[in-house]
Amino acid sequence: MIILENLNKHYKSVHALKDVNLHVNSGEIFACLGPNGAGKTTLIRIVTGLTRLSSGKAFLNGFNVEKSPLAAKKECGLVPQAINLDQELTVFENLDIHCRLYKMPAKKRRIKIDDLLDYMDILDRKKTLIKHLSGGMKRRVMIARALTHSPQILFLDEPTVGLDANIRRRIWAIIKRIQEDGTTIFLTTHYIEEAEFLAQRVAFLNEGEIVALDTPENFMAKMGVWAIDRLEESNMETTYFKTRQEAKSFIVEQEKSFTLRRVHLEDVFLALTGKKVK
Repeated sequence: MIILENLNKHYKSVHALKDVNLHVNSGEIFACLGPNGAGKTTLIRIVTGLTRLSSGKAFLNGFNVEKSPLAAKKECGLVPQAINLDQELTVFENLDIHCRLYKMPAKKRRIKIDDLLDYMDILDRKKTLIKHLSGGMKRRVMIARALTHSPQILFLDEPTVGLDANIRRRIWAIIKRIQEDGTTIFLTTHYIEEAEFLAQRVAFLNEGEIVALDTPENFMAKMGVWAIDRLEESNMETTYFKTRQEAKSFIVEQEKSFTLRRVHLEDVFLALTGKKVK
């Protein structure tokens, strides 16, 4: 559904993306993780036609992003990180403008918008000004807007940034439901647990390069199951174990305070790059 071949992007002296090769399967949720400046948003901007690539190829559902940009754009919807809704318009008016851009007839627009708002559980906010909505509701409106033209692919750039844990999980449920309805989802996030819960596969992007790609389960299994964090000379040291019994045996030898926990994806990224996902 998404194919990237030797994708490169240069900004004067900055090489933002370096020979990125990637295949995202139809119907999967694919997560891209990495620190600030890794190239995640640049990648999304290129494949959605907002930024031109320097070299390489990108395809959305068979359409070349460079050679057939309009056809490729029709295949995808985008939910950017920043809230870019018109604050002085109602929920309906924001979605109606987007539908008009796709030349949707008036009757079809009304039906489509009502269906999407009901799908997002915010139909009762149809006539509410955007500026009067909570952050979580605004995110749901943005997702609804991205789905108005029934895209095959949905790009979500930090879709739950700034939301509290409860609202994040409501958004996760919506994302899962969208996938179950047949949409392919490409997700970037700084929330490790978000990728663990949602994604079938994860790519770690660092300094413009994909340094590893696998399922969350395989990534974590390679590290171990249990981790012990302990402070050593002002540095946090982590040791990994395959079993809880191995971890307990190690604990017996410890004189300093420590934390025993399950391994997560951030451990994998730290091992690969030495940086925290943030």
